[in-house]
Amino acid sequence: MAASKIDFTIFFYNPNIHPRREYEIRKQENIRFAQKMDIPFVDVDYDMDNWFKRVKGLEWSPERGERCTKCFDMRFERTALYAHEQGFPVITSSLGLSRWKNMEQINDCGVRAASRYPEIEYWTYNWRKAGGSHRMYDIAKREEFYQQEYCGCVYSLRDTNIYRVKKGAGRIDIGKRFYSFDEEKRMREALSEDKASVGGAG
Repeated sequence: MAASKIDFTIFFYNPNIHPRREYEIRKQENIRFAQKMDIPFVDVDYDMDNWFKRVKGLEWSPERGERCTKCFDMRFERTALYAHEQGFPVITSSLGLSRWKNMEQINDCGVRAASRYPEIEYWTYNWRKAGGSHRMYDIAKREEFYQQEYCGCVYSLRDTNIYRVKKGAGRIDIGKRFYSFDEEKRMREALSEDKASVGGAG
């Protein structure tokens, strides 16, 4: 959006992120980039207790399920309220950049929240189009952003760790992994070495 000369403000409202350390790391990464790009940044309360109330009973709902809808609804409703109070005519979200997310689910929640206020529209732009996902990773590596290894909530962290342990990988070590071109190079070299070892094992 910055490259397209769109005037926008970052609204950071993510009470779903757990634990608090993960939340603060992600928020500070947003603030760092916003300051670098001279983008206004609005930091909203870490409203964790209300988030747990909204998703109560959905602790075992799967990714992209009803719990995610409740989570998106809560965050979009607060975003739309702020837009209404401050005179913003359009809201949108970068959530859809992730291939792990259901774009239709996200857009439905955004449109529903915006519909509360006749003067506000939710922009349903597909951020994955025209190389958007690749650009996201290029920017992440260039800026050496923190690498988010799970969606954010405590239940996503639980389920991701269960999956990783089953696959023989270690649990997520919060605050340790960051994107970089050097890391990508190391991963490619390691993959090449593994292929060479397999190829020469006969």
